[in-house]
Amino acid sequence: MFVSLLYLSLVRLGQLLLLRLRTDTSKDVEILVLRHQLAVLRRQTGPMRPSPTDRALLAVLSRLLPRIRWPAFVVTPATLLRWHRDMVRRKWTYPRRRPGRPPISNEIRALILRLAAENPTWGHRRIHGELVGLGYKLAPSTVWLILKKAGVDPAPRRSGSTWKQFLTVQAKTMLACDFFTVDTGFLKRISVLFVIEVATRRVHLVGVTAHPSGAWVAQRARNLLLDADGWIGQMTLLFRDRDSKFVAGFDAVFASIGVRVVQTPPRAPVANCYAERWVGTVRRECTDRMLIFSERHLRTVLAEYVWHYNRHRPHRSLHQRPPNPRSEVISLEQAYVARRQVLGGLINEYSQVA
Repeated sequence: MFVSLLYLSLVRLGQLLLLRLRTDTSKDVEILVLRHQLAVLRRQTGPMRPSPTDRALLAVLSRLLPRIRWPAFVVTPATLLRWHRDMVRRKWTYPRRRPGRPPISNEIRALILRLAAENPTWGHRRIHGELVGLGYKLAPSTVWLILKKAGVDPAPRRSGSTWKQFLTVQAKTMLACDFFTVDTGFLKRISVLFVIEVATRRVHLVGVTAHPSGAWVAQRARNLLLDADGWIGQMTLLFRDRDSKFVAGFDAVFASIGVRVVQTPPRAPVANCYAERWVGTVRRECTDRMLIFSERHLRTVLAEYVWHYNRHRPHRSLHQRPPNPRSEVISLEQAYVARRQVLGGLINEYSQVA
């Protein structure tokens, strides 16, 4: 800005020297031209928007020109005086502080949202009290404003359990069962009946046969109850599809121990998603990668795979832990990682060995 002001000042000084050398007639003509141009500019719509350099130059020239000549300026005298006062204020005053309350740090904002997410029954007053106890000083209205901008509903609206929380709690007492088929190398179709615990994802192989029937399914259900080690007594719901092989005797076996059988809607595999997901897993990792020759062969292969699935295979829903994790804990400094081959090397298991 200073360089521009100096440049314009030198240009105007040169113009004044040239005016001293001109005749009075040429000066009068030039003044008439300038006055006419100013009149044209004043008739135009819209406010005049001079640059900061123009303002500074006009403010300085206003001190050199007598008051009686000030109507020559396009702007009003009050505007020139205001520009001059602004220049003086910016030079001799210190920058002012930003008005209003100090901004809230991102750490406090994240802590407020965390308390609201972990405690659905807490309102903004309760969260504010907890923050005061932790040593943070802020107003309750600030907490309310942060929650509102983040889209967090008031405590009465978010205190109820969500569908995810409801299903997570109910999953501890839920079972799912289903059939899947395997075609042998001799094009013989074998059916496999299994049951999966929804909460732990633990799979129980119920039966393998080439000739499934309603009587066979009911008998396999009775054998499952006899072989259960107490875990079946905690279940209250069993989900199954509408396969005709699930006869009334099958439902009666589970009803005798207080388990209610729930049928999924027709042609809705997503309603039995846990069982369908396991079917996809066992196909991708086991049966689609090897040839099966008989029922005995399939029973042996599935027994080994189910053991691997329950004892070693990590699950995302279980935080990358298997349904029945190994209890031994070995120091990482005194152990090395060993590999164990499952299904003849089809699947590898890795464990720590002291």
